[in-house]
Amino acid sequence: MSKWTSAVGAVQLARMLAAQQPAGAAAAGARRGPAYRDLADGVRLLVTEGRLAVAARLPAERGLAAALGVSRTTVTAAYEELRARGFAVSRRGAGTWTALPPGRAVPTAGLQPLPPEQAGAVIDLGSAALPAPEPWLSSAAASAAADIGRYTTAHGHYPAGLPLLREAVAERFTARGLPTSPDQVLVTTGAMGALNLLLGHLAARGDRGAVEAPSYANALQRMRRAGVRQVPVGTGPEGWDMGQWRRVLRDAAPRFAYVVPDFHNPTGVLVPEEQRRDLVSLARNCGTVLVVDETMAEMAAGDGVVLPRPTAALDPGGSTVVTVGSAGKVFWGGLRIGWLRGPAELVRRLAAERAHHDLGTPVLEQLLTHRLLTEHLPQVLAFQRARVLANRDAVTAALRRELPHWSFTVPDGGLTLWVRTGVSGARLAAAGEHLGVRIASGPRFGVDGAFEPYIRVPLTVGAGLADEAAARLAAADAAAASGRAFVQEGTGTFVA
Repeated sequence: MSKWTSAVGAVQLARMLAAQQPAGAAAAGARRGPAYRDLADGVRLLVTEGRLAVAARLPAERGLAAALGVSRTTVTAAYEELRARGFAVSRRGAGTWTALPPGRAVPTAGLQPLPPEQAGAVIDLGSAALPAPEPWLSSAAASAAADIGRYTTAHGHYPAGLPLLREAVAERFTARGLPTSPDQVLVTTGAMGALNLLLGHLAARGDRGAVEAPSYANALQRMRRAGVRQVPVGTGPEGWDMGQWRRVLRDAAPRFAYVVPDFHNPTGVLVPEEQRRDLVSLARNCGTVLVVDETMAEMAAGDGVVLPRPTAALDPGGSTVVTVGSAGKVFWGGLRIGWLRGPAELVRRLAAERAHHDLGTPVLEQLLTHRLLTEHLPQVLAFQRARVLANRDAVTAALRRELPHWSFTVPDGGLTLWVRTGVSGARLAAAGEHLGVRIASGPRFGVDGAFEPYIRVPLTVGAGLADEAAARLAAADAAAASGRAFVQEGTGTFVA
């Protein structure tokens, strides 16, 4: 590790450590061991849970001692303990910053779709995507097939997207409170296609990119492959840590920041409008492009949730925020239709660059998505939001019954539940594979292996299947807690 990428103040770290203690523990003076070891364990837990970023510069010993009300000797010994266990690195004149032990297994790949041949035997909680809304998707597909003849006499390449779909996407942005013209919209092959184009334009290998902690696993993996140096910033039940964002944008000077403010994946958090406005202002002042992922934006749990305006509506200059969207969550992931919204000049430039990539998105799928947006959207939204609400209630009830010691915040929408299990998420996921339930472990959603005690549970199954999934997760939890080893022929050990 060449240099710390963010910093934590003494008072802030003291608050984070105090929040770990059970109610009444501080007043009772309860300790598990020597004071320096308790302090080291507290910092280690903050790192492994992802609440304190890897490569975050720790406070000076004297300042932290004053903030905690302990001796400097205690802090010195705690830092030495962290270094000995691989959770801190120091350099003379540069300070001490957090780390992870060498050799620690860090899942860096996004979770792959479940192979079709396993669908009958395994409950798939790895993918946060719903089945298609019927009969509307099939109806739109029939209409699109009837329309395709108007386009077959030409080459079929539309690097910016079909004009009628760009217009429909622009109209949807406008209806949500963000006036948009078609020349500000670029149709892509899924939301990841939009992110790929943006990364190629915004960042060179070695550039910094700020990301939420936790964040969407596949986006993090794409950034790693692009050589982006990720700088994590905490996201919690109340939204973004604006103090951390202020420090990271000022000190790390990232080229871009990637955020998911609308039913965040994986936590489900809906970031308040005030925080969005503040982050847009900070990014504009620091020259950082804000890439806003809105793929979950319309997936409220029922029709009673008040949705904020799109984040780009809070960007008065129109040049700080670039929005990524998708038809995959509201309609169907099999469409592979996404888009980005930004300045018209950026859209023209990216459309020209696409000539070196895929030349455009399939025409038939664009026609299908256009039909869904212009003819069936109200019915589909009502159907999908009712489905999300029913699934959310079924999954949370099943988990509370089978695994009452797990903790989570029930989101107002989205397709994900972020669960603190109390055991290794990697062990739990491995045991689940053996027991017939597929789950994504927390470290997939963090930078450098953080969030080990967490898993992501998609809200994609209904009442009957939710009960069975929770029962299998309970069995996996018991196995992971005991350290029991599972071995499957040809794949090696699942739980060490």
